[in-house]
Amino acid sequence: KTDKVVAGDLFRGLVKTRSAKTHPTYPSLLLFDCPVSFLCWRESLEDCLALLSICLFSIFKMGRMHSKGKGVASSALPYRRNPPTWMKTSSTEVCDKICKLAKKGLVPSQIGVQLRDSEGVSQVRSITGSKVLRILKASGLAPELPEDLYFLVKKANSVRKHLERNRKDKDAKFRLILIESRVHRLARYYKRTKQIPANWKYGTTLMAA
Repeated sequence: KTDKVVAGDLFRGLVKTRSAKTHPTYPSLLLFDCPVSFLCWRESLEDCLALLSICLFSIFKMGRMHSKGKGVASSALPYRRNPPTWMKTSSTEVCDKICKLAKKGLVPSQIGVQLRDSEGVSQVRSITGSKVLRILKASGLAPELPEDLYFLVKKANSVRKHLERNRKDKDAKFRLILIESRVHRLARYYKRTKQIPANWKYGTTLMAA
Protein backbone atom coordinates (compact mmCIF):
# COMPACT_ATOMS: atom_id res chain seq x y z
CA LYS A 1 0.00 0.00 0.00
CA THR A 2 1.06 3.57 -0.62
CA ASP A 3 1.50 6.04 2.23
CA LYS A 4 -1.71 7.83 1.32
CA VAL A 5 -3.75 4.66 1.35
CA VAL A 6 -2.27 3.65 4.72
CA ALA A 7 -3.19 7.03 6.17
CA GLY A 8 -6.66 6.66 4.69
CA ASP A 9 -7.09 3.23 6.30
CA LEU A 10 -5.96 4.73 9.60
CA PHE A 11 -8.54 7.48 9.31
CA ARG A 12 -11.29 5.04 8.41
CA GLY A 13 -10.40 2.87 11.40
CA LEU A 14 -10.45 5.74 13.90
CA VAL A 15 -13.35 7.90 12.73
CA LYS A 16 -16.86 6.55 12.99
CA THR A 17 -19.70 7.83 10.83
CA ARG A 18 -21.47 10.71 12.54
CA SER A 19 -23.36 13.85 11.59
CA ALA A 20 -21.52 15.68 8.80
CA LYS A 21 -19.75 18.98 9.54
CA THR A 22 -17.38 20.80 7.21
CA HIS A 23 -13.98 22.15 8.15
CA PRO A 24 -13.59 25.96 7.67
CA THR A 25 -10.29 25.61 5.81
CA TYR A 26 -11.36 22.65 3.66
CA PRO A 27 -15.10 23.10 2.98
CA SER A 28 -15.25 19.94 0.91
CA LEU A 29 -13.94 17.82 3.83
CA LEU A 30 -16.58 16.24 6.04
CA LEU A 31 -15.11 15.90 9.52
CA PHE A 32 -17.36 13.17 10.85
CA ASP A 33 -18.59 11.40 7.72
CA CYS A 34 -15.47 11.34 5.58
CA PRO A 35 -14.67 8.94 2.73
CA VAL A 36 -11.14 7.57 2.50
CA SER A 37 -10.74 8.94 -1.03
CA PHE A 38 -10.38 12.54 0.25
CA LEU A 39 -6.69 11.83 0.85
CA CYS A 40 -5.96 11.17 -2.82
CA TRP A 41 -5.68 14.86 -3.72
CA ARG A 42 -3.29 15.72 -0.87
CA GLU A 43 0.37 16.12 -1.77
CA SER A 44 2.24 14.11 0.88
CA LEU A 45 1.82 11.82 3.86
CA GLU A 46 2.67 14.70 6.22
CA ASP A 47 -0.27 16.72 4.86
CA CYS A 48 -2.55 13.71 5.27
CA LEU A 49 -1.51 13.15 8.88
CA ALA A 50 -1.80 16.85 9.72
CA LEU A 51 -5.34 16.90 8.36
CA LEU A 52 -6.07 13.70 10.22
CA SER A 53 -4.92 15.23 13.52
CA ILE A 54 -7.24 18.21 12.96
CA CYS A 55 -10.19 15.88 12.52
CA LEU A 56 -9.37 13.73 15.53
CA PHE A 57 -8.81 16.79 17.73
CA SER A 58 -12.28 18.04 16.75
CA ILE A 59 -13.83 14.69 17.65
CA PHE A 60 -12.10 13.70 20.88
CA LYS A 61 -12.03 16.95 22.88
CA MET A 62 -13.18 16.02 26.37
CA GLY A 63 -15.99 18.06 27.89
CA ARG A 64 -16.09 18.88 31.59
CA MET A 65 -18.59 17.06 33.76
CA HIS A 66 -20.41 20.00 35.34
CA SER A 67 -19.35 22.98 33.24
CA LYS A 68 -19.27 24.12 29.63
CA GLY A 69 -15.49 24.00 29.24
CA LYS A 70 -13.65 21.75 26.80
CA GLY A 71 -10.11 22.37 28.00
CA VAL A 72 -7.21 20.32 26.64
CA ALA A 73 -4.59 21.33 29.19
CA SER A 74 -2.55 18.43 30.56
CA SER A 75 0.94 17.64 31.76
CA ALA A 76 3.55 16.82 29.11
CA LEU A 77 5.85 14.10 30.40
CA PRO A 78 9.33 13.82 28.88
CA TYR A 79 9.73 11.20 26.17
CA ARG A 80 12.68 9.53 27.92
CA ARG A 81 11.64 7.24 30.74
CA ASN A 82 15.15 6.93 32.21
CA PRO A 83 16.25 9.15 35.12
CA PRO A 84 18.41 12.16 34.11
CA THR A 85 22.16 11.69 34.11
CA TRP A 86 22.66 14.30 36.86
CA MET A 87 20.34 12.46 39.27
CA LYS A 88 22.45 10.90 42.04
CA THR A 89 19.60 9.83 44.33
CA SER A 90 19.19 6.06 44.48
CA SER A 91 15.92 4.14 44.37
CA THR A 92 16.22 3.11 48.04
CA GLU A 93 16.70 6.70 49.17
CA VAL A 94 13.62 7.84 47.25
CA CYS A 95 11.49 5.04 48.76
CA ASP A 96 12.69 5.91 52.27
CA LYS A 97 11.89 9.58 51.69
CA ILE A 98 8.39 8.68 50.43
CA CYS A 99 7.68 6.56 53.52
CA LYS A 100 9.00 9.28 55.82
CA LEU A 101 6.74 11.93 54.22
CA ALA A 102 3.74 9.57 54.34
CA LYS A 103 4.25 9.09 58.09
CA LYS A 104 4.06 12.88 58.47
CA GLY A 105 0.55 12.77 56.96
CA LEU A 106 1.23 13.83 53.36
CA VAL A 107 -0.92 12.32 50.61
CA PRO A 108 0.67 10.89 47.41
CA SER A 109 0.27 14.07 45.33
CA GLN A 110 1.84 16.18 48.08
CA ILE A 111 4.69 13.69 48.36
CA GLY A 112 5.34 14.01 44.63
CA VAL A 113 5.41 17.82 44.83
CA GLN A 114 7.76 17.69 47.83
CA LEU A 115 10.16 15.34 46.05
CA ARG A 116 10.09 17.46 42.91
CA ASP A 117 10.74 20.77 44.67
CA SER A 118 13.24 19.72 47.34
CA GLU A 119 14.94 16.61 45.95
CA GLY A 120 14.78 17.29 42.20
CA VAL A 121 12.89 14.04 41.51
CA SER A 122 10.75 14.80 38.49
CA GLN A 123 9.26 11.31 38.08
CA VAL A 124 9.36 8.76 40.90
CA ARG A 125 8.55 5.94 38.50
CA SER A 126 11.62 6.63 36.36
CA ILE A 127 13.89 6.08 39.39
CA THR A 128 12.11 3.42 41.44
CA GLY A 129 10.07 1.66 38.73
CA SER A 130 6.88 2.16 40.78
CA LYS A 131 4.53 5.04 41.43
CA VAL A 132 4.23 6.74 44.81
CA LEU A 133 0.95 5.02 45.70
CA ARG A 134 2.29 1.56 44.88
CA ILE A 135 5.33 2.16 47.08
CA LEU A 136 3.02 3.24 49.92
CA LYS A 137 0.82 0.16 49.45
CA ALA A 138 3.86 -2.11 49.59
CA SER A 139 4.92 -0.42 52.84
CA GLY A 140 1.43 -0.47 54.34
CA LEU A 141 1.23 3.35 54.42
CA ALA A 142 -1.37 3.92 51.72
CA PRO A 143 -4.38 6.10 52.68
CA GLU A 144 -7.62 4.29 53.49
CA LEU A 145 -9.57 6.26 50.90
CA PRO A 146 -8.26 7.15 47.43
CA GLU A 147 -7.03 10.71 47.42
CA ASP A 148 -9.51 12.15 44.91
CA LEU A 149 -12.49 10.58 46.70
CA TYR A 150 -11.26 11.79 50.09
CA PHE A 151 -10.97 15.42 48.98
CA LEU A 152 -14.38 15.34 47.29
CA VAL A 153 -15.92 14.13 50.56
CA LYS A 154 -14.00 16.81 52.45
CA LYS A 155 -15.30 19.49 50.06
CA ALA A 156 -18.88 18.23 50.45
CA ASN A 157 -18.48 18.37 54.22
CA SER A 158 -17.31 21.99 54.12
CA VAL A 159 -20.25 22.97 51.87
CA ARG A 160 -22.67 21.25 54.28
CA LYS A 161 -21.23 23.23 57.20
CA HIS A 162 -21.61 26.40 55.15
CA LEU A 163 -25.28 25.55 54.46
CA GLU A 164 -25.93 25.06 58.16
CA ARG A 165 -24.93 28.69 58.70
CA ASN A 166 -26.46 30.04 55.46
CA ARG A 167 -29.66 28.14 54.77
CA LYS A 168 -30.82 30.47 52.00
CA ASP A 169 -27.71 29.98 49.86
CA LYS A 170 -29.38 28.25 46.90
CA ASP A 171 -26.23 28.18 44.79
CA ALA A 172 -24.30 26.33 47.50
CA LYS A 173 -27.14 23.80 47.73
CA PHE A 174 -26.94 23.21 43.98
CA ARG A 175 -23.13 22.89 44.09
CA LEU A 176 -23.44 20.37 46.91
CA ILE A 177 -25.69 18.23 44.69
CA LEU A 178 -23.03 18.30 41.94
CA ILE A 179 -20.22 17.44 44.36
CA GLU A 180 -22.16 14.53 45.84
CA SER A 181 -22.98 13.21 42.38
CA ARG A 182 -19.24 13.12 41.65
CA VAL A 183 -18.66 11.34 44.97
CA HIS A 184 -21.20 8.63 44.15
CA ARG A 185 -19.90 8.23 40.62
CA LEU A 186 -16.29 7.86 41.83
CA ALA A 187 -17.34 5.51 44.63
CA ARG A 188 -19.03 3.20 42.12
CA TYR A 189 -15.80 3.01 40.14
CA TYR A 190 -13.65 2.28 43.20
CA LYS A 191 -16.09 -0.39 44.40
CA ARG A 192 -16.04 -1.98 40.96
CA THR A 193 -12.23 -2.05 40.95
CA LYS A 194 -12.19 -3.21 44.62
CA GLN A 195 -10.14 -0.25 45.83
CA ILE A 196 -12.66 0.49 48.58
CA PRO A 197 -14.91 -1.96 50.46
CA ALA A 198 -18.19 -2.91 48.81
CA ASN A 199 -20.10 -1.75 51.92
CA TRP A 200 -18.50 1.72 51.96
CA LYS A 201 -21.07 4.40 52.73
CA TYR A 202 -20.75 8.05 51.80
CA GLY A 203 -22.81 9.23 54.79
CA THR A 204 -20.62 7.48 57.36
CA THR A 205 -17.45 8.92 55.85
CA LEU A 206 -19.06 12.38 55.73
CA MET A 207 -19.73 12.31 59.47
CA ALA A 208 -16.14 11.24 60.17
CA ALA A 209 -14.57 13.86 57.86
